[in-house]
Amino acid sequence: QVQLVESGGGLVQPGGSLRLSCAASGSERATGVLGWYRQAPGKERELVATTTRGGTTEYLESLMDRSTITRDNVKNTVYLQMTDLKPEDTAVYYCIARDLNHHYPQYWGQGTPVSVSS
Repeated sequence: QVQLVESGGGLVQPGGSLRLSCAASGSERATGVLGWYRQAPGKERELVATTTRGGTTEYLESLMDRSTITRDNVKNTVYLQMTDLKPEDTAVYYCIARDLNHHYPQYWGQGTPVSVSS
């Protein structure tokens, strides 16, 4: 079983930055890929970024220039750094985990809300 514990959300002013963290516990196979999805009010969940243990990353194209995903394999923790935040980044951000052989997330964190507002 995989457990994902997120932290770092909150209220941020437009143009600000934030860093989300997610500590994962579980097998190496089940946490082969760690990453982040988000769900804005009234919208479907969307991938933000993922990373493998080897450092292969995937990003939502529209966020590539404003986000960086990193991973500490010793701590099995994944981080998402976002800059120049915009009101449209307001969403609940979910940490995810999956096996390398799965395309979709198998495990979800409880979600951490991010609100971008002045």
